[in-house]
Amino acid sequence: MPHPSPSRSIAGRTAIVTGAASGMGRATALLFAAEGAAVAVVDRDRAACVAVAEECGGGARAYALDVADADAIVGTIATIAADFGRIDILVNNAGISSFCALDDPAYEEVWHRALGVMLTAHQRMVRAALPWLRQSDAARIVNIASTEGLGATPGDTPYVAAKTGVIGLTRGLAVDLGPEGITVNCICPGPIRTAMTDAVAEEHKVVFAKRRTALRRYGEPEEVAHITLSLVLPAASYITGVAIPVDGGLMARNA
Repeated sequence: MPHPSPSRSIAGRTAIVTGAASGMGRATALLFAAEGAAVAVVDRDRAACVAVAEECGGGARAYALDVADADAIVGTIATIAADFGRIDILVNNAGISSFCALDDPAYEEVWHRALGVMLTAHQRMVRAALPWLRQSDAARIVNIASTEGLGATPGDTPYVAAKTGVIGLTRGLAVDLGPEGITVNCICPGPIRTAMTDAVAEEHKVVFAKRRTALRRYGEPEEVAHITLSLVLPAASYITGVAIPVDGGLMARNA
């Protein structure tokens, strides 16, 4: 029997977006709110969270959370569920820059922080939200990885390891949760204009983009947000366990 045609709207759904104070997280929160979802704007920067929630409008609330804090995750998810009465969508977007040379004395600290924020936190957020996601008729999880999980930049091993792990975690979660109808996918952004890339001089951005990407430019956070939206639609019911590059053709181009 054909599967019924599900909705292409997230209106009335509740979505959690981590790292939502800026960049891709902010763009995702704003887009979800514009599409009619109630949005939990989550970030460790409380003031920025509040500002983004206000931009989103009346259906959004701000929650200050350092995703490296396991106990705080459990408490924050419980509060969100109590405030909204449901959780349908989880976007694990929180990330940090973690360039560090192998022989740097701070390497161990950078390594553990990178994996804590960008990998361990993802599974903790999923496990904490799972009781409510299981009650949704279209539960969606999207993890934000990176093209650094598909290739590597010198001096970036903590970040590369974390983002590669996100891709593996996504596949494992997709297999575990698939029988319950919960989809789990990840996005691998390439060079995107965010706070993390602000330190790169504009002329260097231009040179890199022309040399490495098919579209010859950096991407915008909104371009990532729209792919995230596509993955969390109720209609996106038969795609799970995939890693989608949003990279302007970075991974496609050899020369």
